[in-house]
Amino acid sequence: MRRGDLDDLAAFATVARARSFTRAAAELGLSPSALSHAVRALEARLGIRLLARTTRSVAPTPAGQRLLRSLDPALAEVSRGLAALSDWRGEPSGRVRVTTFPYAARTVLEPALPRFLLDHPAVSVEVVLDDRLTDIVAAGFDAGIRFGESVERDMVAVRVGPDLRTVVVGTPAYFARHPRPETPADLEAHDCVNYRLVGGGGLLPWEFARGGRETRVRAGGRFVVNDGALAAAVVRAGAGLGYMLADEVAADLAAGRLVQVLADWCPAFPGCHLYYTSRQVTPALRALIDALRWRDGVAA
Repeated sequence: MRRGDLDDLAAFATVARARSFTRAAAELGLSPSALSHAVRALEARLGIRLLARTTRSVAPTPAGQRLLRSLDPALAEVSRGLAALSDWRGEPSGRVRVTTFPYAARTVLEPALPRFLLDHPAVSVEVVLDDRLTDIVAAGFDAGIRFGESVERDMVAVRVGPDLRTVVVGTPAYFARHPRPETPADLEAHDCVNYRLVGGGGLLPWEFARGGRETRVRAGGRFVVNDGALAAAVVRAGAGLGYMLADEVAADLAAGRLVQVLADWCPAFPGCHLYYTSRQVTPALRALIDALRWRDGVAA
C-alpha cells in the first residue's frame, strides 16, 4: 500500500457515508476542496470512479459501494485499535465542545462540571446553549445533550438524567376565573403561556398522550416568550396556564401555589441524554461522559 492510501480510503468512506463533501469535511477537520482532491487522487490511482457527483448530491458508484462494504469493518477495527491506545496515555487532555439547552445546562452540567474541571486540569470545556437540535458533526461539536426522544438514531446516546414529565399548571386564582380543562382540546378556551423555539422559529407544541393516543396542541394565548424563567413568572402570577417540567414546579405544587390539570394526559418521557458519534470519542470526551453518566438512579 502506498503512503497516504489509508488516509485517502478513510476520506472516501467518510464522504460515501455522509453523502456530502461538506459534512464529511467537517467530520474530518479538512476543507471540502482538500477532501475532494484526496478522493479524486484515489480514483486516479485505482483507475475507477468511486463517487457519482452532481451539483446537489454525492453517492457511491456500484464500485464504490463494493469498496465501502470492505472498508467499513477494516476502518472500524483500526479505530478500535487507536482508541485502545488511550489506556496507555496519561491524563485526558484537550478541548471538548458541547452543545446543549438551558434546562440541561442547569440540571446536568451545573452539578457535575465544576468537579470535572477540578479533576481534569488538562481538559478545557466549551458549552454552547441553543434550543435547536444541533448537527454536532457539521457544527464542530464533540457531543450534545438533549432529551432522549430528540436524539437521532445514528448517534451513540448515554443517559445523563432521569425520566421527566411535563405538567400543565395554573394558580388557584386563575382557576377561580376559568374552568379546569378536562382534555387537551379544552386548552383552546384558555390563556396559555407559549415558548418560542428561536432556532426553529415555531412555538413549542404542548404534547400529550393517553391510552396509546398521542396529541399535539398548538395552545393559544396572549403571551409568547423564549425565556423559561419569564414564562414561569407569568404563570406563577396567575396570568395564564403553563406547560412546564414537573421538577421545576414541584415545590409550587406541594405548597399549593400552583395546581396541576390534565395529569392523566402527561406521561413520563426519556430525560436528558448525551449524544456523540462513535468516531469522535477522545479520552477527554470519554472522561466527561463518565462524569455525567446517570447510574442507578443517581448522577455519576
